[in-house]
Amino acid sequence: MRPASPAISDTIAAIGLAIGGALGLAGTFVESAALRETLWTIDGVALVVATALLTMKYQRQGNDCVAAGFLTFLAGESLLLAGNAAGLEASVPSYVGGISLWAAALVMVSAPKTFALWIRLTAVVAALLFVVSVGLILWGAPLLPTSAPLPAAGYPFLVLTFIGWIWTLLKR
Repeated sequence: MRPASPAISDTIAAIGLAIGGALGLAGTFVESAALRETLWTIDGVALVVATALLTMKYQRQGNDCVAAGFLTFLAGESLLLAGNAAGLEASVPSYVGGISLWAAALVMVSAPKTFALWIRLTAVVAALLFVVSVGLILWGAPLLPTSAPLPAAGYPFLVLTFIGWIWTLLKR
């Protein structure tokens, strides 16, 4: 028999994903460096908590690829957090490492048919956009985390993926 409501850890993970998605996207558009760094720090901590809980959930279910994907996302988000306070220009090295791990994580979480197809597709689109961004930066393009069209084009797809994960966690 299924429980009538999601487990507390699923609810906390969903809240973390929602905070991460909302504040991460908001931070991309604010002018103030201090406000951006504050939003991105809160976003990063929320996503680390959420993905830690999701790692445990899917590991307990025996879904190792998805669990490892969430653990990889956690590692990437930790790199982003580490560079956040350095400012946009100085954070680029940790940013490249972080979004590289995001891309790998999104593919790992999406490889099995654990989530609905639309969620897996938005994750793969985000991953591709982040991989292209990493390649451009490594080959000398002067891109910052807030640059448009890349890497900023990947963020809406990442947030759509978070919405899908939230929907999956909370549906009953």
